[in-house]
Amino acid sequence: QKLAKVMNRLQKTSEEFNIAVVLTNQVMADPGGGCAFMPSHPKPVGGHILAHFSTTRVMLRKGRAEQRVAKIYDSPSLPESECVFEIFGGGVRNG
Repeated sequence: QKLAKVMNRLQKTSEEFNIAVVLTNQVMADPGGGCAFMPSHPKPVGGHILAHFSTTRVMLRKGRAEQRVAKIYDSPSLPESECVFEIFGGGVRNG
């Protein structure tokens, strides 16, 4: 209930001031989602409440070496896709 209240408040604030709200969320392995030979995909903590209030969801993961991968996997206006990038001393660049 508290999480839903916070999400409602964020949504109203973003609409009132026409601003984007960026949330981060922890993920964890689903212990019942895989078998011994195939690991399960990580699931977001927070359940359906965060999924319901989020317009576009992006999952970040580590790539090769210093690369990172951003994957859009839930968006009403963008297709599911990935991009590779690197964070370095001068900023961010395409991987």
